[in-house]
Amino acid sequence: MKININDVGGALVKEDDRYIVKDNTDLQNLVVSSTNLNPGKQTTGHFHAGQEEVYIFVKGMGRMLLGTQDADDITINEDFAVRQGDVVLIEDGKFHRVVNDSEDELYFVCVFDGNRTHQ
Repeated sequence: MKININDVGGALVKEDDRYIVKDNTDLQNLVVSSTNLNPGKQTTGHFHAGQEEVYIFVKGMGRMLLGTQDADDITINEDFAVRQGDVVLIEDGKFHRVVNDSEDELYFVCVFDGNRTHQ
């Protein structure tokens, strides 16, 4: 099956003043998710125990924050610029947040294990 990086299809799963998120769940184990992050906004930030992710930045620029989360305490260990063409590999259990600190939309695609059952 073929999809286009600029519109991965799927169902609308989140929409508010920060972003629009769509998840394509056509595969059995992997989800291809797209996010349109509005200027001056950021994702909530989260981590997944037992799961790696791949972020592919398609349009715009911003920042990626990586770190650790223990209960309500988040420690950012890495903070770096991202832009069109960048790919970020998120390690198992690593906290991650995307920040759009530009005046333009930031669009990225994320690929992850939809089962989320690894330990």
